[in-house]
Amino acid sequence: MDDFSYINGSLHCESVNVQTIARKFGTPLFVYSRQTIIDHYRKIAEAFGPLDPRICYSVKSCSNLNILAVLKEMGASFDVVSGGELARVLEVGVDPKRIVYAGVSKTDREINAALDAGIGWFNVESEQELETLANLAAKHNTVAQVALRVNPDVDPQTHRHTTTGKRETKFGVDLQRAANVFEEFAKNPAIKLAGLHVHIGSPVNRIEPFVESIKKTLGLIVQLSKSGHAITSINIGGGYGAHYSGEEAPTAADYATHIVPLLQDKNLTVMLEPGRSIMANAGVLIAETIFKKSSGDKKFVIVDAAMTDLIRPALYDAFHFAWPVAPAGGMIPPRRSQELKLEGTELVDIVGPVCETGDFLAKDRWLPPMSRGDLLCIFSAGAYGFSMSSQYNSRPRAAEVLVHGHEAKLIRKRETYEDLVALERQK
Repeated sequence: MDDFSYINGSLHCESVNVQTIARKFGTPLFVYSRQTIIDHYRKIAEAFGPLDPRICYSVKSCSNLNILAVLKEMGASFDVVSGGELARVLEVGVDPKRIVYAGVSKTDREINAALDAGIGWFNVESEQELETLANLAAKHNTVAQVALRVNPDVDPQTHRHTTTGKRETKFGVDLQRAANVFEEFAKNPAIKLAGLHVHIGSPVNRIEPFVESIKKTLGLIVQLSKSGHAITSINIGGGYGAHYSGEEAPTAADYATHIVPLLQDKNLTVMLEPGRSIMANAGVLIAETIFKKSSGDKKFVIVDAAMTDLIRPALYDAFHFAWPVAPAGGMIPPRRSQELKLEGTELVDIVGPVCETGDFLAKDRWLPPMSRGDLLCIFSAGAYGFSMSSQYNSRPRAAEVLVHGHEAKLIRKRETYEDLVALERQK
């Protein structure tokens, strides 16, 4: 699953003791395993290999330049959803033709930047966006290659905030309108409308919604073909699950077993956009225990990490397994599970310093005894951890470290108070 393990009573990332990393770089701290990133990418590439897919890493899941560089070395393409993500990918020297640009609200400035760069594909989500893209491409004297994002009205059975494939969400064009969109825009000389894109949400731990959405999209391709529209590419999106509380997510091979047969021999370029499945278990958040307190029967472990560092628990009620880096009495967790309760543990809430009751990292969790200064690890924080972090309460954002074997390298400096105010100073 990942390269984080307890050795001689202390958590290690690959071959480096996490206590050593925290002492050197401080907390809160995101720690990533390079080997885990590589292993997860390889498993996806091998599982979907029969399709010779273009694997477009979802930059929004974790966008650090150094991690993008690792995935570039692995041969990844990239899925971006903003001008800032586009700039990051170009910064690490990615071939623009390997970039897919998605998102429901691309500004003219962002579209122009993507056209200037010569990116490979635009995933377009509305008629008005298509019209805008065509007009801007014409001004650039170029032809933009386009995939229309369709909304298959499939319930992925995930959190309502991350469901994107239902008709009532803001994403894509419903299947009934898609044919009309092709009739209206397929002959526009400034765009090449030759693909379909479908993405139903994240994380999706059931395979059936993927199968249903792909079947519906293939049905639309047949319909469009009969009307004379040649579809050369299908982007089946991302949303593949990751293990947060055990072994709840299908493996890449599990997904592929059901998806590959649907797309083999269809004479289509296949793209997919994994992010969480690569990064979630490739990173952890390390926090230091600042205080312990009780309120009635309730016990709190107060740490220096907060919802500003990892907002998923507060935003989605997401579960992240938490355990001390060097647990008292050598109490090593036999597994990562919501139900884990070992003899000698106590029931606590893990909370941070932000002035919100919603500032918590875990609730009602059985933990070994914690003392002031003890380090706590929040697992599975590599995806949508740092990338969703903020400076609320004027909290400088955490540092990031990438481990490669015996080496721990700082890949993002901890923000300072100077960083917080630098852009606001009046000259």
